[in-house]
Amino acid sequence: ETRPGLANPAEGSDFDLQLIGRRDPRSNNSWLHNSQRLVKGKNRCVALVHPDDARVRKLEDGDIAKVTSRVGSLAIPIHLSTEMMPGVISIPHGWGHDAAGIGLGIASRHAGVNANILTDEHFLDSVSANAALNGVPVSLKALAQTKSDGVGYQEVSTSSNST
Repeated sequence: ETRPGLANPAEGSDFDLQLIGRRDPRSNNSWLHNSQRLVKGKNRCVALVHPDDARVRKLEDGDIAKVTSRVGSLAIPIHLSTEMMPGVISIPHGWGHDAAGIGLGIASRHAGVNANILTDEHFLDSVSANAALNGVPVSLKALAQTKSDGVGYQEVSTSSNST
């Protein structure tokens, strides 16, 4: 199904999901992330994924997944939610406080991911010709913690074919 006014992923494209942003009541963009009172508790920088989309990718609630667009990729924990439509994932904006030179001590310990890494400058709203920040075509793949260093991640095959 196509959405009027927005470009859609090419037929047969690996980018079979649409990315949308979201806000959290305890997070107004990034300026509240340096308050311990507001960042404590559960991690709110997670990708919301419909259970059907997770199932075909062999992902479970809490797994780390790789989200990729035409221009970038990132690793993020996922949370399964029927509030998301199948084919749509949501990553909150205003995170990504782990870049060099960030002077926000509390925020850098709760860095999250920078969803702008996935924003494609060629993905435009067809009516206004402005950058489209929602509906960005992306793919989603399982990642597993690398055993060698316990820090990095590697892709996990979701293919059912065995060779």
